[in-house]
Amino acid sequence: MTQPNGGDLLVETLRGLGVDTVFGIVSVHNLPLVEAVDRDLRFVPVRHEAAAVNAADGYARATGRLGCALTSTGTGAGNAAGSLIESLSSGTPVLHITGQIDSEYLGSGRGFIHETKDQLGMLRAVSTHAVTVTDAADAGDILRDAAARALTAPHGPVSVEWPIDLQFAPQQLTGTPVPVSSPPALPDPALLDEAAALLAAAHRPLVWAGGGANSARPELAALLDALNAGLVTSNSGRGSVPESDERVLGNYATAPAGRALLAEADVLLSIGTHFRSNETADYSLELPSVHIQLDLDPAAPGRVYPPTCALHGDAAAVLTALLERISSSGTETDWPARVRKARNDARSAQRHAIGPQAAVNDAIRDACPPASVIARDVTIPSSTWGNRLLEITDPATNVFPRGGGIGQGLAMGIGAALGRPDTPTVVIAGDGGLAVHLGELLTLAQERPRLTLLVFNDGGYGVLRNMQDTHFPRRSGVDLTTPDFAALAAAVGLPYSRIATEADAGPVIKEAIASDGPTLVEIDLAALGPMNTPFTPPVKLPSTATGQGGDLR
Repeated sequence: MTQPNGGDLLVETLRGLGVDTVFGIVSVHNLPLVEAVDRDLRFVPVRHEAAAVNAADGYARATGRLGCALTSTGTGAGNAAGSLIESLSSGTPVLHITGQIDSEYLGSGRGFIHETKDQLGMLRAVSTHAVTVTDAADAGDILRDAAARALTAPHGPVSVEWPIDLQFAPQQLTGTPVPVSSPPALPDPALLDEAAALLAAAHRPLVWAGGGANSARPELAALLDALNAGLVTSNSGRGSVPESDERVLGNYATAPAGRALLAEADVLLSIGTHFRSNETADYSLELPSVHIQLDLDPAAPGRVYPPTCALHGDAAAVLTALLERISSSGTETDWPARVRKARNDARSAQRHAIGPQAAVNDAIRDACPPASVIARDVTIPSSTWGNRLLEITDPATNVFPRGGGIGQGLAMGIGAALGRPDTPTVVIAGDGGLAVHLGELLTLAQERPRLTLLVFNDGGYGVLRNMQDTHFPRRSGVDLTTPDFAALAAAVGLPYSRIATEADAGPVIKEAIASDGPTLVEIDLAALGPMNTPFTPPVKLPSTATGQGGDLR
């Protein structure tokens, strides 16, 4: 038997964490890692380093395990940087391992192949932590520490650069487990008493669930029961309570019905949300005057909205402590009905606004089992109904680019689908976003997961086209050449279908999702017809840019 090397060490570390799939691109600077993973686990050869990180990100979100991506050094690591920003924005546990040139030449500036200036500095800028393996004897400790950091909430990507000579170096496999971090202590009992008293005294309580609430689903549901409260969510908090529950307004805080409900509420408990600009209308959204903010990040409370009472800690533990202190509720008897009306009003208004695309929304939800991942790229259907109207029942099925970058949805969907092979995955993408990583259609064809790719084809960047048509005298850079998707699908060996009318949506999507492999479905938006209300992004334009100004909502 040959002596184990760094690749075997990586496999041992990942196996100990239950990771069975790794995404990446093989290179002269990561050969032993790829060889070991491909031999002992599953290596998925994506076509671009950015897609490797996106796929690892999607895998982590869908499985709750660590995602792992392998890239080359230099340009390869640089290609991964944008997707690391997405994992950083979303707080996804991703271990990114990039090669490095031979350790004796590090920092020499000789122009060694794949060498780049201060690669570690670049990785530090886009990761929660980044480190270099400088001694083969330390590689095991570095790998385990990196995985532990990625898996410690609040999560994020950790990058390890590993010189190729040290990857090939002999290793002792010790079976040492990855250390598990301890949760933070509970807040001061006096703060918990104060928060519980404010909640118990409320007449019209609301809870706002962000991504930090996803680890406390039973406790959150119990709190809603105890208070007869309504639930608003950020995009990241969708599914923390199934959106079929009539107490869930969902991701409609800035809709007229959501604003009205927040104006009525007399207390808000926010849990693990960043109050992002696009979910608060650039922070113009008004919250109730009494605001209890709970977050694992001690710096989060007050960053956007001032809290009446700030609680730092693990959501499940803190909500349990609050429930122990709440013995009664002062909630008005008709408050649940008002929450339900706001929910119905918001959803009805959006169904009308999206016109014929409501049939696609309904077809997806009707055909998909509840455990199906719904992965979404940044495109009009996602930004409108995909992020709100399309019901989510479990946070692990809610996969989308929280950082707002276009073109990441397909790779994230591939990662999620391979992490959940027993249920179908749906990817919602636009023709413009899909073109960013069109090569991942080859990954899809090669790996053949149960994935239905819905391509909404409007011949360009529809969001920005609507924006320019409304506020600018001419279009710039938004009308793009679109491929013949039927011919494209045939070229890579993918089944193809087309939706051109509302009546097509149900049967086409049902057949695609029922298949045991991938299908490309083109949704011809020119044939389907326009939305009743054209969508423009929730950003402001100064009057100097457009000659007229505008708040694009």
